Amino acid sequence: MNAAIEPELSIAREPVHLRGILALQQRNLHTRLSADQQAQSGFVYAEHDEALLAKMAASVPQAIALHAGEVIGYSLAMAPSMQHFLPTLAPMFDQFARMQLAGRWLSDYRYVVGGQVCVDAAWRGRGLIGRLYAQTRDSVDPAIELCLTEIALRNEVSLRAHLRLGFIEVGRYADAGENWAVVAWPWRGSR
Repeated sequence: MNAAIEPELSIAREPVHLRGILALQQRNLHTRLSADQQAQSGFVYAEHDEALLAKMAASVPQAIALHAGEVIGYSLAMAPSMQHFLPTLAPMFDQFARMQLAGRWLSDYRYVVGGQVCVDAAWRGRGLIGRLYAQTRDSVDPAIELCLTEIALRNEVSLRAHLRLGFIEVGRYADAGENWAVVAWPWRGSR
């Protein structure tokens, strides 16, 4: 890979984009990586299918990075109204009603959920996560104040990357399988 080559940032609009997201997701799922790989490079937790991604893309833009037509990075986003499509996220949404940022309950903000962010191993270390999140921010309704997400505490690589980008840890909780940090990235007028 040539260091001078910059990937194209876009929004997933075609089925081929959704399939590219899913292929990258599969390569980085926590269930497919050893504990050492997870600790060194991070991992993604949730597993999607093409139908769910299409529903997500119909309501909120899904940012992608492309190189030679291939998805090499993505930042998924989800409207709060989609929480019923992913029952595994119910504990996270419950926490949004229990945690505050700047004296307001998270659930009282206009927000999108950062559904998952991932960059292909060959493209890491080039600032793509920040650029993908910025692509999402710049593509959603300007009234959106925050991006909220949760990160498994054992995914230290991801947590550090999010904090470097400007996310703020607003709380922690545990569900049946993981310990989580809830983080918020204030976008517009929410600080």
